[in-house]
Amino acid sequence: MRARMGILALPALLAMLVACGNEAPQQVAQQEVPVKAEVKIAQSDLGPILVDQSGRTLYAFTKDENKSNACDADCIAVWPALTAQSEVEAKDGADAKLVSQIEESSQAVYGKWPLYYYVGDQVPGDLNGQGVDDEWFAIAPDGKLVKKTS
Repeated sequence: MRARMGILALPALLAMLVACGNEAPQQVAQQEVPVKAEVKIAQSDLGPILVDQSGRTLYAFTKDENKSNACDADCIAVWPALTAQSEVEAKDGADAKLVSQIEESSQAVYGKWPLYYYVGDQVPGDLNGQGVDDEWFAIAPDGKLVKKTS
């Protein structure tokens, strides 16, 4: 589990180094972006929600404005973005019309919400990020935030 958290934290660390003007990590950061990603719908204690291809819960940040990422480097260390080098695919009930990406960062978007993981979620199906700081919420199949708790 520690290795998984370390892997999740690596892109955030690289992003911070790039932000500090170091050119070498930028090349590594581009290589760390997964080639492809999928979003799909899964049943949870909250009802149907958006998850990735592995069943990991995807979250939205209420401070994000219409497909724009407001999560800074400290935020990304805890809430890593779902990114992909190629287009993100909609599968298993996810609405393909709601799936897009932020061009500059390759971050996946569902409806108007950029997508994130929570480092406190250890296995598929975990919902530990739900409602954190009353700003982080799972996403329903229609692209709306799920504001209830499990």
